[in-house]
Amino acid sequence: MDFKARPWVPNSGWPVNREQMDTYLLRAMEVLNLSPREPPNHFDEGGLHSFYWQFARSRVDRLDIMRFGREFTAQRPDNVHVLLNATVTRVGLSADGSRFSHLDVTSIEGKYVRIEARLCAMAASGIENARLLLASNDVHSNGIGNHQDVVGRYLMDHPGARIGRIATDQMAVLTKLFGFFGVHHKGRAHMFMHGLALTPEIQEREQLLNAAIYFATERAPDDPWDALKRLLVWRDANLWRDLRSVAAGSGLVIRGIGMKILSDDRTPKVFKDLVINTAISLSPNLVADEFESQGLPHKLTGSRIEAICEQIPNPDSRISLSSRKDRFGVPLAKIEWRINDAERRTLLRIAELSRAALSSAGLPAPVLENWAIERRPQDIVIIDMAHTLGTTRMSADAKTGVVDRNCQVHGVHNLYLAGGSVFPTSGHANPTLMILAFAIRLADHLNSQLGMG
Repeated sequence: MDFKARPWVPNSGWPVNREQMDTYLLRAMEVLNLSPREPPNHFDEGGLHSFYWQFARSRVDRLDIMRFGREFTAQRPDNVHVLLNATVTRVGLSADGSRFSHLDVTSIEGKYVRIEARLCAMAASGIENARLLLASNDVHSNGIGNHQDVVGRYLMDHPGARIGRIATDQMAVLTKLFGFFGVHHKGRAHMFMHGLALTPEIQEREQLLNAAIYFATERAPDDPWDALKRLLVWRDANLWRDLRSVAAGSGLVIRGIGMKILSDDRTPKVFKDLVINTAISLSPNLVADEFESQGLPHKLTGSRIEAICEQIPNPDSRISLSSRKDRFGVPLAKIEWRINDAERRTLLRIAELSRAALSSAGLPAPVLENWAIERRPQDIVIIDMAHTLGTTRMSADAKTGVVDRNCQVHGVHNLYLAGGSVFPTSGHANPTLMILAFAIRLADHLNSQLGMG
């Protein structure tokens, strides 16, 4: 549904469809250590259905999630060169502006180099991709790919908001259904977190955006690990309170020490794999707690319900160039991130629907935030999720986007963009899997282009 043009979502629709991406999504799952199989648990009630987030596990540290810098350096191919302390200050074009020519690169110490290449793929994030194109304006005065004033526009993120909470004595019931689940695939255990998303039917019927909810634990004020950290750095004046908290939570502290021993580099990897895969099978919620807390178990007081929502692609939500410049003389990014009424209305509705659906299913009903109870969407406290998307959007028509279906900048034959900046719409889900799927698709395209050249 996210790929389709939806009449109630202005500027929606991708120049590719989901079926064309299936192969690349499976390949991206292999890279990320993900499973295409989901847990069998399923919820479908009152306009909400099951949605699963999956955690990419590291190949380097068996007890950690995937962190791309460490994964890359551990497996870097011999034909890949990395420049450190190097900042691209300008993307150069041919005199007629039809081809990529070079990159101007400098360091903090003032070293300068010009890199010439047959093609360039920019993967510098939703903010920097747009900033570099706009700032590289020596050939085209409006910047590269910006003949139609689209570069930097349609800035999206995922608006997030707390919609309610579940009391401690009701957590166990919901954890069994909406906690973490383990699934075995190709000899390895995989982690899934169960949440709820709006069904396509209710999105269309009520003209809502795509959105989902998930459950997150809340730490107690007297959590022993937080108290121990304050004692170690003498950061809190209430010494006796923290000492009592550490003593009362000694069992949690001992468990945390055990996890630290397990994470030690001297512990054999075979043993780590056995322990983690077995733990995911027997108690996936325990393993999820360890990932989230980095091996330090915490005392909890309840569960909060968080919502995450897609955004309408709004051309007035944008990145432009500031009058201020960085140390290299390049204009800084000026960011105007706009939240629309549609996002607030969707967050309000998913709060209401979640409470109704859980109650209808005989499950504990959350206590909603006051803005939801009193139907005041204008008072929702919204945060961004650091998923900057859409500023160099993909389009079939150069008038409405920056790159074509192959991620090539319209009108510039050998300049390509990668990352979330090419997304025409954001969906509600974390974008890592789709970003990687499009990167693999782009890599295939570039290999075919280089082979032809």
